[in-house]
Amino acid sequence: MAGRVRWPPYPLPTFLPPSALPPPSYCQTLLRRRALLEHSVEGRGLTCMQQEEGERDRGDSRRCRGGQETAVGLTGPGPDSGPVVNAAVIQFADQKQEFNKRPTKISRRSLSRSISQSSTDSYSSAASYTDSSDDETSPRDKQQKNSKGSSDFCVKNIKQAEFGRREIEIAEQEMPALMALRKRAQGEKPLAGAKIVGCTHITAQTAVLMETLGALGAQCRWAACNIYSTLNEVAAALAESGFPVFAWKGESEDDFWWCIDRCVNVEGWQPNMILDDGGDLTHWIYKKYPNMFKKIKGIVEESVTGVHRLYQLSKAGKLCVPAMNVNDSVTKQKFDNLYCCRESILDGLKRTTDMMFGGKQVVVCGYGEVGKGCCAALKAMGSIVYVTEIDPICALQACMDGFRLVKLNEVIRQVDIVITCTGNKNVVTREHLDRMKNSCIVCNMGHSNTEIDVASLRTPELTWERVRSQVDHVIWPDGKRIVLLAEGRLLNLSCSTVPTFVLSITATTQALALIELYNAPEGRYKQDVYLLPKKMDEYVASLHLPTFDAHLTELTDEQAKYLGLNKNGPFKPNYYRCWLGAACSSLGGGGGGDTAAYICACVRISSKLSV
Repeated sequence: MAGRVRWPPYPLPTFLPPSALPPPSYCQTLLRRRALLEHSVEGRGLTCMQQEEGERDRGDSRRCRGGQETAVGLTGPGPDSGPVVNAAVIQFADQKQEFNKRPTKISRRSLSRSISQSSTDSYSSAASYTDSSDDETSPRDKQQKNSKGSSDFCVKNIKQAEFGRREIEIAEQEMPALMALRKRAQGEKPLAGAKIVGCTHITAQTAVLMETLGALGAQCRWAACNIYSTLNEVAAALAESGFPVFAWKGESEDDFWWCIDRCVNVEGWQPNMILDDGGDLTHWIYKKYPNMFKKIKGIVEESVTGVHRLYQLSKAGKLCVPAMNVNDSVTKQKFDNLYCCRESILDGLKRTTDMMFGGKQVVVCGYGEVGKGCCAALKAMGSIVYVTEIDPICALQACMDGFRLVKLNEVIRQVDIVITCTGNKNVVTREHLDRMKNSCIVCNMGHSNTEIDVASLRTPELTWERVRSQVDHVIWPDGKRIVLLAEGRLLNLSCSTVPTFVLSITATTQALALIELYNAPEGRYKQDVYLLPKKMDEYVASLHLPTFDAHLTELTDEQAKYLGLNKNGPFKPNYYRCWLGAACSSLGGGGGGDTAAYICACVRISSKLSV
């Protein structure tokens, strides 16, 4: 190899002046790097490049000599009008420099373990400070007390309360409506005497809701509605503040029902209000404590699954208390279900799989509000998105939004990601799972874990391999594997977090529903399922507008008379739904709502138009 390297390594275009060349110091640095790459790293240091026989250095350059430093300099212009440089590099005098030593096998293994452990800890801390805790003792076996001496709680580690308090304080900044409600109503104590038992995701946002309910006069006892979504440090902060909380991340099924029972079965404490997410708490009280259930004054439910259960009880004549369907309120459907899932679906998938979405083929089962949010996010990232639907209205919306409507069987062999968000059961069956391509990612964005038939995968011929927290490989005998996230449970709250501002809207809606049911005069609500009054929906929205410095236009008296409306609202009838397709969640379409009520509303609208 020649000892001189031409700079630049290509002919200089005639239209470029000499000043277009990089400065000499930059050229020299590049040449040194190039020369270093052409040398081998030996245990005794860097050796000089071998020179061709008879070739000599020019200019100020000097040959490499043992233990001496060799200068690297620029020479004058060569015959091709390009400066040349000696390619020899420095040989270090002390050949025992530390950075020239080869790492031993032990040190490489140690480095590998260090990197692996660091990666694991980094991932774990994304969802909770306590995911990587070495303490494997079940919280049920611990004896813990808060600073006030109370032991009426069961959390992972009460000592992490300080971390949880910081998270709650951050969440408060993004929940303006709930904080405004707390400030305006805490003097009146509209929930004084209310004993609320709750079963929701225990996150920083839920903590703000619980503390708001407490400020409004309520007594609360709480359990988690999902075994993976609890933030342990937040649960500790609530327990430290005096709230009886029974939840921790990674509960078993037995732990899950034990926690619910500990909330309900307390001597001398009779709940009179239920705040549920999924219907598990309502179902538990209804089945195990029927006398207690009859004394409940009202139920507030916020999920498709829970609402479906309430409508079933109502249809069978077994619902003996009034219930508020918060899931189908406009503020819940249009904001939480849509905007929350639009952002959190990407967060959940990225944290668990680190995959790139561009060009990936994705099938989203259900085009209700959750499905709409997921599809919009994935389409924006460059994914090819297919949709499955049972409701022709939601299906038509999917087509108009540019998505191809298919049956799951038609695309199951080719898609890279399968996402369920229908509120139904067995949407993805074992037959579908058997036909999926290698490394297909399967996850659920619905509340319940019934949408994917995970139970069918727990058979002897299939191997489960834990990759990281909430990520499992399910391996077939032929070597094919799928990536199952959160064991088919709710992806965003199990594997990541959700936008606090959107949850402020839902939490405020829940608080107002509790206030409405608790303070309603006798006879206003019968033993049935009701939608939140539209006036309350609009009030929740108005509380969030100041965050954006938004200013509403007011109707004139003439305009209000022309429309037949009150100037202060409500501006929509009670049967108004935010999307035409918000009708079929109880049938598995993912839209959210009661089909019969929706059809009746359509009939009323059409009759008005015909007049």
